Amino acid sequence: MHGPVVDDQTRCVHYHSELDVVAIRFVCCDRYFPCFECHAETADHEARRWPRSSWHERAVLCGVCGEELTIADYRLVDACPSCAAAFNPGCRLHAHLYFETSAPAER
Repeated sequence: MHGPVVDDQTRCVHYHSELDVVAIRFVCCDRYFPCFECHAETADHEARRWPRSSWHERAVLCGVCGEELTIADYRLVDACPSCAAAFNPGCRLHAHLYFETSAPAER
């Protein structure tokens, strides 16, 4: 996990509510960050978004149980399919920062 993480469930200094338990593997560097701000502050390059053609990739990490979800699966759920930990619904507002999308999240 990269960036200013504050606990072992992937919460960071920017997003640290009980529901902030997701990290995204950035396609540009193949490293997990809790949020886009963590990437911007600590990576030495611009972030790139996952293209739709790669949404079959496992690139979303549940910080509670460590399950890696595909991007497509993550965009369809509100909680981890493995441990049922709830995900922050507000993350949908930031989907365009991680994934190429012109449509709203499918969740």
